[in-house]
This record gives sequence, structure tokens and C-alpha cells, in this order.
Amino acid sequence: MGSLIKVWDIPGGVHPPENKEQSLKQPIGRVPLPPRLVLPLNQHIGKPAKPVVAVGERVLGGQLIADAEGVFSARVHAPSSGTISAIEDRLIPHPSGLSAPCIEIEPDGQDEWVALERCEDYLSLDKGELLAKIRGAGIAGLGGAGFPTSVKLSPRADHKIHTLILNGTECEPYITADDILMQERADDVVAGTLLLAKLLDYPEKVLIGIEDNKPKAIAAIEKAAAGTEIQVVSFPTKYPSGGEKQLIQILTGEEVPSGQIPASIGVVCQNVATAAVAYRAVRFGEPLVSRITTLVGEALENQRNVEVLLGTPIDYLLEQHGFEAKKASRLVMGGPMMGFALPEPAVPVIKTTNCLLAPSKKELPPPQPAQACIRCGLCAEACPASLLPQQLFWYAQAEDYEKLEAHSLFDCIECGACSYVCPSHIPLVQYYRAAKGGIRQQQHEKEKADRARRRFEFRQERIAKEEAEKAAKREARKKAAEEAKRKIADKQGEPAAETPSARASDPVADAEAKAQLRARQQSPAAQRAKLERSLAAAQDSLAKARHPLEPSEPGVEVSAEQLEKQKARIKQAELKVQEAEARLHQLEHESHAPESEHKAEPGSESKTNDPVSAAIARAQAKMQMSPEDKLRSALESLYKRQAKAEEKAAEAQREGSDKADALQQGVDKLKRKIADTQKELEEQTPSTVAEPSSASRHTDDAAGIAIERAKAKASALETMSADDKLRAQIESVKARLEKARERLAKAEAEENENVEAFRSGVSKLEDKLKQLTDG
Repeated sequence: MGSLIKVWDIPGGVHPPENKEQSLKQPIGRVPLPPRLVLPLNQHIGKPAKPVVAVGERVLGGQLIADAEGVFSARVHAPSSGTISAIEDRLIPHPSGLSAPCIEIEPDGQDEWVALERCEDYLSLDKGELLAKIRGAGIAGLGGAGFPTSVKLSPRADHKIHTLILNGTECEPYITADDILMQERADDVVAGTLLLAKLLDYPEKVLIGIEDNKPKAIAAIEKAAAGTEIQVVSFPTKYPSGGEKQLIQILTGEEVPSGQIPASIGVVCQNVATAAVAYRAVRFGEPLVSRITTLVGEALENQRNVEVLLGTPIDYLLEQHGFEAKKASRLVMGGPMMGFALPEPAVPVIKTTNCLLAPSKKELPPPQPAQACIRCGLCAEACPASLLPQQLFWYAQAEDYEKLEAHSLFDCIECGACSYVCPSHIPLVQYYRAAKGGIRQQQHEKEKADRARRRFEFRQERIAKEEAEKAAKREARKKAAEEAKRKIADKQGEPAAETPSARASDPVADAEAKAQLRARQQSPAAQRAKLERSLAAAQDSLAKARHPLEPSEPGVEVSAEQLEKQKARIKQAELKVQEAEARLHQLEHESHAPESEHKAEPGSESKTNDPVSAAIARAQAKMQMSPEDKLRSALESLYKRQAKAEEKAAEAQREGSDKADALQQGVDKLKRKIADTQKELEEQTPSTVAEPSSASRHTDDAAGIAIERAKAKASALETMSADDKLRAQIESVKARLEKARERLAKAEAEENENVEAFRSGVSKLEDKLKQLTDG
């Protein structure tokens, strides 16, 4: 039947020794239940599965233990009954030698299973139901990288599939897992092929491609496929005919374009083992919990194919087949061409483990040291993808990723044919793999940088918009104040408001007029009501800021960054509440103060709100204190500071903050200062009280100097014109703003938790300066 179908040749390729006879001498065997099963959550291309069980939970065979996370993911099921003993990172079979999350099961030996959902007339089900059963069974490709089968069987609407190809080539030396499967379970393979054909709306051609070095498998499949639309095609043996794109070219004569998938030319290719387990999943409800694996190599006493449970430790599997570690040169998962050496034999069997090769040192000697490239061109002749391996090697060494992509590096199937024929023994495939990883990492970093840039641009747009809105509000308030002033002036018979040009020439007079206008417009009761509303709003904001954070998604914990932002919001809200309370308290104090306190001397302002007078009063009070009273006052202040410092240090230690040590040092310093102050207080004698010490005299002198300076400042303010006062106020605000910006920059650099409060202070000073300059 296969002789009637035309086949094409592929470029390149090699003919390494096959070494397949030694593992085909016995039928498929079984392995005893191991003492533990370790199941990685990522046995496929795509996102790792998500555990749905907990440590200590008992599970049954076939029970779901990890669900698919997204479209490109696959479920994981328990291969046997037992107890979940761990869910943690374990070493996995991967070229990187890294660890990954795994679920460990301790089998109980009873092998109890969940009830499986059988389906006699499965071909009567619609496409969606069949795909759901395949996806639910966790089926992934068993012959390659583990692509989720349900995704591959759901091509895009614009990809009209006209050919379905089942890959029974198995061109890699030593591996015979698919060969023995087709010999012994040909009916499952054919039934699975018909099932896949239904899912693809019965393509025009359904082909099973097998190399001519597998005569028994060809005969078994032809017999099982008799009377169906399936065509069995045999073709000459050449490595790597089993590559997906190469097999498509051999059977159809069509080439898959660079950077595209077979579905883009109307072809879907699946492995024969994948078709068989898909049939078992739909017909008998069996999840993917085992697979056929080839155990081969001269370091094994018994070489054969076995059906092994997923998660079985490889060292246990080798032990059951007489593995001699001293005799082995290395342990390889896969074949000698595309496989990789395992760092540890304790890693588990996974869905893509089709072969375990344990060669002797004579059978597979260690690789020879790489030498300089002699530019022979043999690698280009052997490449089945028609690439230029030598050029790719130079660019990979130079990490010239742009040239590598221009030379179609990602079309390389990593078959190893170039390395096999290289007389200089250069490990070309390793260079290509590393370069692919570097390009992917570079693309990932570029995507992150692009996202950060977009966030920055959006933030800048938002800030510009907010500034424009603030400017518009200030202009609206300015116009409203001018209109109100004009109306009041009209009512009282005062002259009309000055023109904008005249106001610009005398900003101080305009500011004083605005202040007088606001004072006339608001009565004490109105001011109190306004302050009470401000206080209520600030308290409401504080309550909202203190509300516990909730995760954005179930099962996701609140991040440390979110907690830090909440602390900043709480601090800012607390400051607003304190400010509102202080203003309300000040208003109440003024309204209840004796009349004499509100009266001012002729030609001077009231001293109730005069900060200079308040500073003078505090300094005079401090001068009148005795040294003993000063020490007691200082001691009381130190105790308060110590309590606050201890509270902050304890909070930092609970949160594991980097500032915990620094805060604790501050507490210790305060304790030492308190001890010194207490000692000094105890040493006070009548003589020292009567005779002030040099330190107290110095303090008194400093206080006196401060008083004189404050008096001079107050005197200067009284003699200054309104214009000079405004200029002095603007200079003062500018100096304060400069210091506030320095503190903000320092807080941002140190990631201070009060950075939002610093930012708010800078914003307020900027607004105040703008109001003064705008007049």
C-alpha cells in the first residue's frame, strides 16, 4: 500500500548507526510500583499546572492533582493511590539541571482508582466534547517537546486542514518506544488516528509515515488500518526524517515556511503514541499517567521497552534493569543525537521521556575536545533545514543576535546532524541552544523596558493633565474672588476693582485685599462649619486608608509594595487630620479668648497668631527655668522620644525591614542619653542650682541671642513696606521649598515610607509660592 504513494527527499541528513535491535528482543514490560512518585507540574510546553491537592491528602489513581493553568498547559493526575507527602521544588529532567515545583506521592500499594468515565459510541460526540476529554486527561505530545494535544487539534479558522500525518518515524538511534507500540498496539494507534481525523473534520488525506527499517510495525499498522481511509507510507531511512517539518516535506512535498507552523499550509502532524493515548482517554476515560520508555545501553543488564508510571525515579527504573554505574559513561535522556545528559539519576520520568540511554564508555565515549573550524562545509551539507551552521556558529560565539535571527536561527531543529559530521568536534547545537536562550531573554527584557516606558509616558501625561486642571481651578478661583470683591465694593460704594495690569504692579495690595475680602465674607460660625467639614473629610479619608487591603485575585497575597503604599497613605491622612484639628482648635481658642487678647496696640497686628511673639515667649520661659527644671523637661522629652522610637523599631522588626537595625541603634542611643541626663540630674546640688554652670549660661546666652534676633526681625517687619514683606515672604517660601525638595529626593532614593508625605509638602509649598507670585 505504501509503494503506491509518492515520497520526496529532504536536503541533508545523516546515517548514524541505528542500534535498535537490542531493545526489541522482548515485548513491552512492566515496572514494580516505586516507593515514591515525583510529578513535576510542567511536563509540557506552556505554563506549569496549578496544584489542587494539599500535603497529607490521600489521592486515588487517576485523580486530578494539578489543573491546567491557561490554554497552553496540561493537567497532571495521580498514577496510583497514596498520600501527598510534599509539594516543593525538586530536580527535574532538563538540560539546565534546575529545580521546579513538583508533587510527591507516597504510594500505599493498593492502587485504588477513581471511577473512569467510559464512552462506547465516542465518535457520536461533537468536537467540543471530545477535545474536553482529551484536555481533561492531560494529553501532551509524547514524541517531541510536549505540546498540549487539544491545542494542536484546534487550528485557527483560516487554517483549512487537508492532511493529517501520524509520525511513526522514530529516526533517532536506540529509541524503539513507538516501534514496539505500533507492533503490539496497532489497533489503538489506528483508532486514535480516526479520532484525530474526526476532530479535524476528516481531512482529504490521513497518512501514517513509518521508516522502512520497521517492517513489523508497518505490517501491523497496515493490517489494523485495512478498510479505512488511512494510508500507511513507508520511506527510506535517514536521520532526521522524524522531524515534523521534514516528515511533512517527505510525505507531501510541501515545505513549512520559515517562522510558521504546519497548520499554515493545511497540515497537522501528531505522534503515533499521542494518538493512542488520546483514544484511550476518550474511549476508556484513562488520564495520561504512564508511557512506554526505551531502556537501552551496554551499562544495563536488561535492555527493553517498559510501560512506566509517570513520576517514577529514574534511578529506581535503572536499578530494576541491572544498571552498572561504573560501566556507564553517562546517562542520557533521549537518543544520542538530540538527547541530553542527566545531572542526577534521581530525577523522575515525565510525559516526554521516550528513552533512557545508559551507554558504556566504549559504546558512547566522552566527546573529544573541540578544535578550530576548518571551514570544510560538511555541516551545511548535513543540515536538513538548509541553514548555514558555520555562520550561525560564528555569530553565536560573537553573540550577534541580529545576524542570528537574519540567518533563521529559530528554523534550526537542533537535530545534531551538523555536530555529528563536524571533524573538529565542535558542539554546534549547544551554541545554537545558548544563542536561542539569549535572544529570548533579550526579547523579554525589551518587552519589560517597553512596558516601563509606556507606564512612564502615561504617568507624565497624567501629571501634565493634573497640572492643567490645577491651573484652571486656580484661575477660576481668582476670577471668582475678583467678581466677589467687585460686588462687595459696589454694595459698599467703594471704587471699582483695579484693572489686571494695575494689580500686577501692586501684588501685595491685591493679596491683602483678598484676605480682607475673605475675612468679611466668612463669619466665625461659617469658618467653624467649614473647618468641621474639612476635619470630617480628613477623618473619613484616614478610615478608608486604614481599611485592610484585599488581594486582587483569590489566592494572591498582598504584596509588600502595596503595604508600603498603604502606610504612606495612612501617614498622609493622619497629617491632614492633625492639621484640620489644629485649625479648628485655634479657631475655638480665638472665639473664647478674653477681649483683651484680641485687642492690638495701635499700628500693630494682634499677637495671638504672631509666630515671632510666640518664639520670644517660649525662649523667655526657657531662660527663666532653673537648671534642674531644664533637666527634668529634657528628661521628659527624651522619654517620649524613646517610646516612639521603640514602637517604630518593634514595627520594623516585625515587618523584617532593612531599617530595623538602624532604628534599634537609635533606641540604644536615646537610652544612653536618658541615663546621662538622669545622672546629671542626681548630681545637682544647691551650689550648682544657685550658680548656673557654664553650659546653662551658654544656653541662656543662646536664648537671649535668639530673643534679640526675633525682636529685630519683628521690628524689621513692622518698618517694612507691603511690597518688601511680600518679597521677604517669597524668598522664605523659596528657601523652604528648596529644602523640601532635597528631603523628597533623599526620601525617594532611600525608599522612605513617608515619601508621599514629603511629596505632599513639596506640592503645598509650590502652590503657595505660585499664589504669592501670581498675586
